[in-house]
Amino acid sequence: MYVFAARVLVVLLLVRSCWSDCYMHNPRGSNNRLNERSANRRNGNRVFDSQNNNRGGYNVGDPGTAANQGDITQYNMKYFQSGATGPSELEIEWTNQHGCGGNEDNDPHKLNCNMVLQYMCQDQQTHTDSDQFHHDYLRNGANTNTQQFTARPNNRDETANQAYQRRNGDIDDDRVIHESWMNYDRCYHRQRNQGLFTADQNLRNGRYGYSSAIYTRQNPQGNRRGYECPEERDYYPYWHPTPWVDIAVLTDNVTHCNAFYRPHSQNREVKYQCYEDFQGSNNLRHYSRWNNEAQCRANNGFWYYNRTVLEVLTAGNEAACRTLNTSGNVFWDRVFQPDSPVCYVAVPDVVCQAANWSRVNHLGNGRDGQPLSYTWRLPHFISQTTKRCVVRIRYNISTDDYNPWLTNSSHNRNAAQGRRSPVEQNPNINIGSDTNQALRLAINTAQFGRTFQDRSHVIQLLPRSDLNQPTSDSISIKNLNVRGKRGNIVQTFPSVEYDFVPTRMTINEADHVHIQWTGSNTHNNGNPAGDGQAGDAGEGTGGTDRHNVVEIASPDVNYPLPWESTGMFKNTSVYWSSFGTDKTAGLTPQDVAVAFASAGYYECFSGCGESASGSTGDALNNLLNNAPASFQGAVLRFTANTARDTVYHYICSRNNNFTNRSQKGKITVRRGAPAK
Repeated sequence: MYVFAARVLVVLLLVRSCWSDCYMHNPRGSNNRLNERSANRRNGNRVFDSQNNNRGGYNVGDPGTAANQGDITQYNMKYFQSGATGPSELEIEWTNQHGCGGNEDNDPHKLNCNMVLQYMCQDQQTHTDSDQFHHDYLRNGANTNTQQFTARPNNRDETANQAYQRRNGDIDDDRVIHESWMNYDRCYHRQRNQGLFTADQNLRNGRYGYSSAIYTRQNPQGNRRGYECPEERDYYPYWHPTPWVDIAVLTDNVTHCNAFYRPHSQNREVKYQCYEDFQGSNNLRHYSRWNNEAQCRANNGFWYYNRTVLEVLTAGNEAACRTLNTSGNVFWDRVFQPDSPVCYVAVPDVVCQAANWSRVNHLGNGRDGQPLSYTWRLPHFISQTTKRCVVRIRYNISTDDYNPWLTNSSHNRNAAQGRRSPVEQNPNINIGSDTNQALRLAINTAQFGRTFQDRSHVIQLLPRSDLNQPTSDSISIKNLNVRGKRGNIVQTFPSVEYDFVPTRMTINEADHVHIQWTGSNTHNNGNPAGDGQAGDAGEGTGGTDRHNVVEIASPDVNYPLPWESTGMFKNTSVYWSSFGTDKTAGLTPQDVAVAFASAGYYECFSGCGESASGSTGDALNNLLNNAPASFQGAVLRFTANTARDTVYHYICSRNNNFTNRSQKGKITVRRGAPAK
């Protein structure tokens, strides 16, 4: 373990207070929302600490025309995993208020920053497995209440059975789960890193007489949000195991990539933590006070690593494991140190690159006028199993008022030693006049150096075998989705109005595009509306999100083309559709056009009724009111209709409202080019 780095270097993650800071728009970020009809979220402590405005975020998706009644009746966005050779790419899109990007040498910004993108996954389980579902099954929940937590009684050891009773009594099936209960129990017991800079903040001691990892400079009172560990949330890379897998670090200083982020990401570096035995047994206890090897061993603990892996495969021995290693990333070794070796798939190194440039005091696009985004190559799971996942983005900002890489606990305020912190709470600064006139600065040292966060609702990653095609493992898939929620620009802020993601897509003829979207039936944006405007201006039934795709001739027109004049779907072949394998084979281009124009309400042009998601049995409403809020869509292959590259423009007929909002997209198909 790198003790010095853990105490000094990790401080970078960590300007001032503003309440609109980092929002993920694709996949839809929850900002701790679930299904509220109000503009404000109901519970900002539901599952994680966002430090964002109460108005931000999107409701979980509904599959049909009614509001969902719980996890089983919600719509999870479903993306196909990457194949063994064919990538599947998803645009992660966000806005961040305080700016990022640039570099110190020739493009300085007003702050230091990085964006950390991560995900966690687990196997999709059936709800008949009640024990797994109850304890740590990833879910959005049916209500907005926070899971409970009961601490171990003061100064009392406990048996394994008593710990499990605490857990079983706390967890509610109808409440959200991301991190597990055990994750927070470890954090609650583990002593915090005493080497970190806390400025002049007074971090409390916990109920066991010491200050644990639930207390940080940004969370000095130890407030709980779901089962997230505050110390892990505030610092990256973290020095103990976490349930998260790193996707990318986007930084304003790329020299830190090879020097720090890549080698200390837990994608590469195994992380350790202390374990002890439960009272009266040889069973390992999941928590310990000690946060370093020396104190752990001195107190009869076990200092064990826990390796971050993509998945564990079924293989009875090393020889069988070797037969699965067709891509060079399958290994036979221990994942949890005291256990026997297993066959596991290693995770790739974290991607580390320059951050997208964005300006300060602006929740908007980047320098090129396009949304801030990162193209994530979705993982390939050799097991060919469906995964439930959550995507996480953290936005970390600091200033040069102190060096975040060299400032540590030795710089904390200590009145007894006469030591002042380099930054202090709301200081009065003498401007040097004869009257000793002072000016007060607006500095909150709990936020001077700060982390914001957003997370997606649960998404599913589907195996390529679900495509049911002989070439499914090798094709390239691009994902085309929808962002935003119902309302005008003021009513939705700091979320966004409707648009396609990406709005401009360039593909090669060999690429495939999975068009899919989700929406809510409870985006009423009513009161309480906090510091913004209530209301859900838009077309169709109030509170409902609906989308479709119809072709237009050019981006500056608003009338769809008649079928005879179109080319987008005429030059399309269907690789897979959500209507089922038996129906997909017979779909014509005209059927596909009707399906996307009707938001999946109709499966074909003629000779068939409504799709399984068409819920009323009536003719389609012209504002899509009786169409489903979510549509899993289809995987399509577009071809150019001339000898040159071809551009297709399309629109959402319901939401596009000239002078109010635009929901238009563009696909450029490069003639004859191989898959990207």
